[in-house]
Amino acid sequence: MDEAVEELCGAVFPSLRRRDQRERGRQYVRGLITVEGRKSIRNMAHQTGGGGPAEEQALHHFIAGSTWEWQPIRAALTRYLTRAAPLNAWVVQPMAIPRGGEHSVGVGNRFDPYQGQMFQGQQAFGTWFTSGGVATPVGWRMHREGDPDESYESCALAGVAEIARSADGGVRPVVLDVPDIATRATVSRFAQARVPLVARVGAGARMVPVDARRSGSGAVPMTARDVLQSVRGLRAPLEWVDPDRPGARQSSLVAGVRVLFAGREMLLFGEWTDARRQPVQAWVTDLTRAAPAALLRMTKETGRVSRAAGTSLGRVGLRDFTGRSPAGWHRHVTLASVAHAALWQSGALTPPPTTPPATPTT
Repeated sequence: MDEAVEELCGAVFPSLRRRDQRERGRQYVRGLITVEGRKSIRNMAHQTGGGGPAEEQALHHFIAGSTWEWQPIRAALTRYLTRAAPLNAWVVQPMAIPRGGEHSVGVGNRFDPYQGQMFQGQQAFGTWFTSGGVATPVGWRMHREGDPDESYESCALAGVAEIARSADGGVRPVVLDVPDIATRATVSRFAQARVPLVARVGAGARMVPVDARRSGSGAVPMTARDVLQSVRGLRAPLEWVDPDRPGARQSSLVAGVRVLFAGREMLLFGEWTDARRQPVQAWVTDLTRAAPAALLRMTKETGRVSRAAGTSLGRVGLRDFTGRSPAGWHRHVTLASVAHAALWQSGALTPPPTTPPATPTT
């Protein structure tokens, strides 16, 4: 583990120009990995620096009061990961961080559309690198309720296209696993950035089948559910690996159809787990020539992200930051992302594959 931490920190910390900052960064990453239980600054100072008020204060200042920028470290982490393993897709997913009290940045009573329930805490969005069964985050954004300069949608999408375009090895699709975010503005944003998009849509999202419009039989908008049910005769079987049951394989049915949605021609595809019932998921993409089976398999990366967010992120204390400083929160989650990647690099998470994934045809 020490070797993986040293290699990764050496690759992502060049933007920290002072040697003492780079050492503090390594100390913080080691603490996130080795401290049992809650990853408080006090616990990490005691575990990795001998403890004492001076050591604790220095580590606290490094996170909450220093001036180093976290974005260059995230960019370096992205480059490191895309060089180390073949990227399947980027996944954007919301993450609720339950937290009581009012002493931490961004805490409030919120509705989590991903879980469909109210909670008290922080609402964050993560951008994840996925490869061969592994998911590890590279970017974070916190939604602060009442911020007049940033809506829920703009917060979820901030910097995502830039991450996708900056990665080595070519531009890979972004899978948006965020409810109700596939709007005209979102679709246009990714089209202008020339980043392929795969976005979840609700069953009631309205669209027009392209064939119906071209044939003159009618251009009446239909719901995604009804459009998919109209092409259920085209469904094909698909096997995929269940991220919640390593090694287990599941089967679904998938079908796709071209539609006019958000002002553009796109491919709507859906998944059925029971041929007699309604589709359980619906997605739209601008990869209109891609096979629906390949696209549905790509969306299964969202399950790996959800699993990592619920398990391995806890091992590096990503949710453990307490404090009023937004900059402190960003520095903490950035270093927690580095620590998570170090777990992956050391083999503590599923190792990356040795062959690159197939790229859906545009």
